[in-house]
Order: sequence, then structure tokens, then C-alpha cells
Amino acid sequence: MGVLVRVGQLIFKWRDLLFSVVLVGIGLGTRPRLTGGSTSVDHLVDAIGLGVSLCGQVVRGLVIGLVYITRGGQNREIWANTLVEEGIFAHCRNPLYVGNVLIIAGLTIVHGGWAMYFVVLPFFLFAYSAVVRAEERYLRDRFGESYTVYRMRVPRWWPRLRGLRATLHAGRFDWLRVVRKEYGTPFAWLSGAAMLLLVEHRGPGAAPLRSREGLALATIWCGLATAYLIARTLKLRGQLGQD
Repeated sequence: MGVLVRVGQLIFKWRDLLFSVVLVGIGLGTRPRLTGGSTSVDHLVDAIGLGVSLCGQVVRGLVIGLVYITRGGQNREIWANTLVEEGIFAHCRNPLYVGNVLIIAGLTIVHGGWAMYFVVLPFFLFAYSAVVRAEERYLRDRFGESYTVYRMRVPRWWPRLRGLRATLHAGRFDWLRVVRKEYGTPFAWLSGAAMLLLVEHRGPGAAPLRSREGLALATIWCGLATAYLIARTLKLRGQLGQD
């Protein structure tokens, strides 16, 4: 078994804690940078970063809404009950990880600090690469020739766009499943982005956050928190459907 596979298995086991410590610790533990030394330029860059993260969230939503996948591990070990080849998985073997990387890349752009570009982003690229290698080893051992054929047909990272429109129209999109499975992800990264924007305006050279901007940011976050609590309550009551 290769070293990268072993590292991937270890990262997979502790990914929730490890990823949170790295992203929150460095993202909020280092000062965001005012890009270009100008508030107006920085606002434009922030908008671009939020757009990149939103693209990642859209990718994750499409993946979850089209096909339910249980390849999320079992007892913190890599595990899969079936080989999923439908939906977005027909165009990319690791679309959820692609979505995650886009979200992290967007937050990196919003932050703008060297630690995010040279520590956090490379760390996550390496971590997901290692996890994917470990998952590929597991899937090959479990599903044999079926996985080998699938791996040869579908790219590992860069999505194959041919036939994507047909895929989107062919499957039934399950909005309730998206809410049930995904409500915590947008709340987490949007809350992090809001925190970065607040800290950024308190840094050297940045214009103080105007009361109108602060009120808008607080209102948006309160809306997100309310949506999160409603979704969680409905899920616990079983009103968002079952897998």
C-alpha cells in the first residue's frame, strides 16, 4: 500500500476535526488582507471570492440533488455500498471534493492573506488528493472491473461537460434531500465569509465598516441562522424526507 494511500486513510479518519482546525485556525487566526490597498478594489475581489465559493456550493447541490451517495464513510473509515455512476458522477469521479475546493478557494480570495494562499489552499489540495487515492484503492478492491471501467471513462477531477445538460434533465432533482443533507455547509462557509469581512474592515488601511454595511451583513447572517435552525428542526422531525 502506497504512502499517499495511507496518508489519505488517516486524513479521512480525522478529516472533520483536521479540516476545521486548519481552516478556522488559519483563516481567522491570521489577518485578512485589503487587496490592492483600496476598499473598492477589495470589495470587487471579495465579490469574486464569494462567487467562486457559490459555484462550489452549486456543484455540491447538484451532486446531492441528483443522486444520493453513501460513499461518505462508515465509522470514520472509507466505505461504499454501491458504485455510483449516475448524475454528476457520470462527468466527474469526485464532484463533491471539487465543490469543496471551490468553496475553500473562494474563501481564500476573500481573505487575501499569504497564509491562506500558501498554507491552507495547498494543504486542502494535498489532503483531497490523498483521500481520493485512498478511496480509489478501496473502490478498486471492492468493485473490481466495474470500477476500473468507470475510472477509465470518467475523469478524476476536471468535469466532462459533454452530456451534462442531458444528465440534468434526465434525473429527478430532490430539493428536500439537498436541504436535508446540505443545510449546514452554506451556513458554515457563509458565516466564515461574514466573519472575514468584519475582521478585514478592522485591519490597517481598511475603511471602517459603515453602519449600513454592518446592518446588511448582520441581517443576512440572521437570515442564514434562521434558515439553518428551521432546516435542522424540520430534519429532526422527519419532515424533509428520508434516505
